[in-house]
Amino acid sequence: MTAPDLAFDALADPVRREILGVLAEREECSAGELSDAIQRVGRTAVSSHLRVLRTAGLIAERRTGRFRYYSVDATGPAQDVIKLLQELFQSSLAEVQAAAESASGATMQSRTG
Repeated sequence: MTAPDLAFDALADPVRREILGVLAEREECSAGELSDAIQRVGRTAVSSHLRVLRTAGLIAERRTGRFRYYSVDATGPAQDVIKLLQELFQSSLAEVQAAAESASGATMQSRTG
């Protein structure tokens, strides 16, 4: 499985997206802080989700003594995911813009003709 595939699989879960959201807001958190912030699952589940996110390359782990701190890793596969989504949406937006301009031109012709 490629890095972007792992990243998309990791992002498919709403709890993991919530964890990423908390990390994006706070920049760095311990597993305990994340467990306190994510109320709908327990500490063990948060740890499992962190492992999936780390394996997918979406978060980085920093160890200080017995503590582990997590942060979003925007330099890993996340870049590939963001690039792919940008390309998909940019081409879709270009098609929508072209269709809107075409429809606008047709409307102007019918008004003047």
